[in-house]
Amino acid sequence: MALHFVTDAAAAAHPGDDVVLDGAEAHHAAVVRRLRVDEDVTVGDGRGVWLTGRTTTVSPREVVVRVDDRRDEPAPQPRILLAQALAKGDRDELAVQAATELGVDAILPWQAERSVSRWDAKAEKGVARWTTIVREASKQAHRAWIPEVRPLAKTADLVALAADNRMLLLEPRATETLSATELVAAGGDVILVVGPEGGIAPGELAALEGAGARPVRLGRTVLRTSTAGAAALAVVSVRLGRW
Repeated sequence: MALHFVTDAAAAAHPGDDVVLDGAEAHHAAVVRRLRVDEDVTVGDGRGVWLTGRTTTVSPREVVVRVDDRRDEPAPQPRILLAQALAKGDRDELAVQAATELGVDAILPWQAERSVSRWDAKAEKGVARWTTIVREASKQAHRAWIPEVRPLAKTADLVALAADNRMLLLEPRATETLSATELVAAGGDVILVVGPEGGIAPGELAALEGAGARPVRLGRTVLRTSTAGAAALAVVSVRLGRW
């Protein structure tokens, strides 16, 4: 399988054009992935442009790709968003990586009541870290669209989103299953909400349900915060016809 790279320069490229990879992308291609001249590669801009071509120049400072073909992939509709609660250790980061590989369209870091990890004054740094994880996972998965990582959300922000979207709370004690619930709301996105260790607090559940969110369960077992989102994404992707 051809290696995949991301650069803004891909947006304006067409067959016959050269696309130049430089900086960290060129170094990664030449030094880490050991790319050679005349190898097949794919290049995108992370916003739907998908180029295929072959390398004509390879060095740690610059890689040149001659474009053979271009296609423009539309953004998926409806979109699938993941509101991932901050979690201790690297569990939330593992969740973000897996969700990206499985096709999530946007990620909302959620400072939940029971989140052990607290970003507080370092929210920008946290969002930047998740954005890097998402970008690298998107390249690994050969995605034409790189998911957006939104600013840190509080429960009130999720409540506001619940009114116009199909928000599903992954709750092990729910009576309704994800596989049976209605997914599509008119004109809205599907938002999967994953709580932290210890689950979503009762007050948060009440506020979100009051705004229209629905609690759903994945099965008879309790999944970790690092795996629940990925499992839910797989179910939703099948039901929406993505897989």
